[in-house]
Amino acid sequence: MKNFRFQNKTDIRFGTGRLDVELHDAVSQFGSRVLFVYGGHSIKKSGLYDTVTGLLADLQLTELPGIEPNPKIDSIRAGQKLAKDQDIDVVLAVGGGSVIDAAKVIASAKFYEGDPWDLVKDRGVTRRKLQQLPVVDILTLAATGSEMNSGSVISNPVTYEKLGTVGPNTPAVSFLDPSLTFTVPARQTAAGSMDILSHLLEQYFDRSKNNDASKGMIEGLMRTVIKWAPIALKQPDNYDARANLMWSATMALNGIVSVANENGWTVHSLEHELSAYYDITHGVGLGILTPRWMSFILTKDATTAEMLAQFGRHVWDLEGDESYAVAQAAIDATFDWISRLGFPMTLPEVGIEGYSAILMPVATA
Repeated sequence: MKNFRFQNKTDIRFGTGRLDVELHDAVSQFGSRVLFVYGGHSIKKSGLYDTVTGLLADLQLTELPGIEPNPKIDSIRAGQKLAKDQDIDVVLAVGGGSVIDAAKVIASAKFYEGDPWDLVKDRGVTRRKLQQLPVVDILTLAATGSEMNSGSVISNPVTYEKLGTVGPNTPAVSFLDPSLTFTVPARQTAAGSMDILSHLLEQYFDRSKNNDASKGMIEGLMRTVIKWAPIALKQPDNYDARANLMWSATMALNGIVSVANENGWTVHSLEHELSAYYDITHGVGLGILTPRWMSFILTKDATTAEMLAQFGRHVWDLEGDESYAVAQAAIDATFDWISRLGFPMTLPEVGIEGYSAILMPVATA
């Protein structure tokens, strides 16, 4: 096992009924000038918007609505201007990973005099030298794990780039109430579940040796997602299903399962290229690419058969002594599970017809 250092300072508030009691103090401890960042109309339709604004009525709320899925750099620029003009003390993000990703970059951009795209383009080298406003978030979608990590992914439609950037801090406080995800549409539940599984797979298939502690945790989390995602789709208000998905999403990308691993994050890199150009849902892109990537590495590199076979035996409960056969069965099981989530499984199904020859196997496999 390789050397590592692990530190995560996010204060997690998990469970129902916490906002009424704890939100005001969690936000106001950092000041009274709050930048309230959120996405579309879903938090207004659900009543969460009224709850938040009511609980924080005595604070100075400046709103930044309209954060997009695959958040765009123009939203960050708008947030930077508001943060500077209103001398914001704390950023409150209410939504899923895209909203929280945007909030973290805005929290850094307040202290930057240039274009915030610079903070993304250099992958966070500049951000990590800057101050960052505290971020408090209320999670409404189990998917990215942004609520307990320092990363963000931001898109630039002008340059067709979608890049990850890492800041100096994780969110200060994250409220994780599984009941807030009861109203998440099935397509978003499916896409979020795929994102969780992909985060785990990216960290599972690595070249480090004898890191059984990390691999064992990842296997347990993958089995959890595989079990509970279909239940959440059939029973949207099943608390146990939503709770297991929410905590799995957080654990998948808060750094704990990646320690001592050597990860390539290949599938995410491929998907970022797709959604940078075509703006498809991130989880959908991952669902299309993941089993094809597995098949590709199995056919191109015989040494991957044992890793894929271990995945099949420990996660899918497959049996068999011949590693290549078990590996192929594991890929088939993964493909079938993704398909049962209701995913489109080819690029033309998501409107991508003009792909290059490089992407042809993905589209036609």
